[in-house]
Amino acid sequence: MLRRFLLSCGLVGVCAVFPAVAQETVRLRGTIERVEGPGAFVVKSRSGETMKMTTTAKPTYTAMIKASLADIKPGLFVGATAVPGADGKLEAVEVHIFPETMRGVGEGHRPWDLKPQSTMTNAAVEQSVAGVEGRTLTLKYKGGEKRIVVTPQTVVVTYANGNAAELKPGVAIFIGGGTKQPDGSIRTSRITYGRDGLVPPM
Repeated sequence: MLRRFLLSCGLVGVCAVFPAVAQETVRLRGTIERVEGPGAFVVKSRSGETMKMTTTAKPTYTAMIKASLADIKPGLFVGATAVPGADGKLEAVEVHIFPETMRGVGEGHRPWDLKPQSTMTNAAVEQSVAGVEGRTLTLKYKGGEKRIVVTPQTVVVTYANGNAAELKPGVAIFIGGGTKQPDGSIRTSRITYGRDGLVPPM
């Protein structure tokens, strides 16, 4: 009888774990429609879907602010969303400059879902060379490097400390690693948002 009880408890424990494991990790790009309380928001996604978003107990709020090409210097750790140009070279849609405290975050080169064929490269700026088409950045990460052209259309941003008080209706947000809950809402420990009307470009 005791064995059956322990076995049933074990099965319940396993079943309780499975929903958490199965929760889907998602990215969310959108605009705050309304604030429903501390850490509770209604967001309209880029695709037009309206959904609820909640935060964990101690979330991190990070603001994105405008920067310029002149701010991208060798040695800095940056992220670049890029797409293949007409000549096959990677052209940056956006470059975000990480603060030193975030050096190494997501380092590497991978597919990205901003646009068709887009990629994300988080790496250190090895070299920056001016050219006819713009400026070519050599981004070096563990295991490889990429050369990415920064054009006049490339959006350049950086990060600043944020706070919950700035999260108001109309503010554009980006959630890089939210967890989809059983009720369809998104739960996150970090909210990145645009300050002064900026739309996070990644």
